Amino acid sequence: MKFLDQAKVFVRSGNGGAGAVSFLREKFLEFGGPNGGNGGRGGDVIIRCVNGLNTLIDYRFQQHFKAGTGVHGMGKDRHGAKGPDTILKVPVGTQVYEDDNETLIADFTEVGQEIVLLEGGNGGFGNAHFKTSANQAPRRANPGLLGTEKWIWLRLKLIADAGLVGLPNAGKSTFLAAVSAAKPKIADYPFTTLHPNLGVVRAGERDFVLADIPGLIEGAHEGAGIGDRFLGHVERCAVLVHLIDGTQDDVKLAYKTIRHELAAYDDGLAEKAEIVVLNKIDALPADEAKKKIAALKRLSGGDVLACSGVTGEGVDKVLYAIIAQMDADKAAAEESERRKAEPHWSPV
Repeated sequence: MKFLDQAKVFVRSGNGGAGAVSFLREKFLEFGGPNGGNGGRGGDVIIRCVNGLNTLIDYRFQQHFKAGTGVHGMGKDRHGAKGPDTILKVPVGTQVYEDDNETLIADFTEVGQEIVLLEGGNGGFGNAHFKTSANQAPRRANPGLLGTEKWIWLRLKLIADAGLVGLPNAGKSTFLAAVSAAKPKIADYPFTTLHPNLGVVRAGERDFVLADIPGLIEGAHEGAGIGDRFLGHVERCAVLVHLIDGTQDDVKLAYKTIRHELAAYDDGLAEKAEIVVLNKIDALPADEAKKKIAALKRLSGGDVLACSGVTGEGVDKVLYAIIAQMDADKAAAEESERRKAEPHWSPV
């Protein structure tokens, strides 16, 4: 299935049904009267988050969605039925934006969430509604109200526990293939990965979801290379695993480039927990690897791990570091919530 993380669609709610003009005409009933029914409501446009989807490919070939018109009113006080709703099914992690692609309408993070994006038009009143003591035989009815329409953007941001970031050819796809059952495309040229890949990783007794994000280059936040389109997929990741190709000459420049692109895209990305990993150590002499690790430690101000996605050396340490960081973030979040609930609490 082709991966599609952005789509522009047109939606329109249904028109309300028209009211009816009708009079009672039956044998042996000498006193008739108006009995035109009301029209039904137009159908709504509903967006629902469902399980089993991981792409917006359904909106690649169909971009127009219209709800049904309400049924018109009829004689004998028969009211029209509501028009059928149109339901847009989206995967978890989908965000809905206005036509400007900036104003957020809804953010779907759980299966079962739904919103009524556009309500259908009200049905018109039949002539029975207008009967009064002064007007016993009204001959007018209302048309149904028109539905509303708009263009919207659907943007999918994958929900993963950890995300792999780095320059092209840093070994992200190889690492993902080594630790999960995912089968991303792997080749010895830049921009092999053209769309994000997800893999479920099992380390010990723990499982977590790891996302492989296409490589970034300098100026990606301004559209260079593949651009910053896929950076949105790491916004929801709790941990960023920054892979650096150990075979390149200047590992410090590689680290600075990615950090600059993350900060330029969103300050929140630059503040996320980061695990720096020097990759491809199987292709490095031991003394050179030590020098590059030391340089990255001084630059990043934290620990630097080393691994090889090809041989598996050091991979387990990276996985357990991810789990430890996830646990630390979860504990910090729980502590923050507890302090909000009990602001004056203090340990005895």
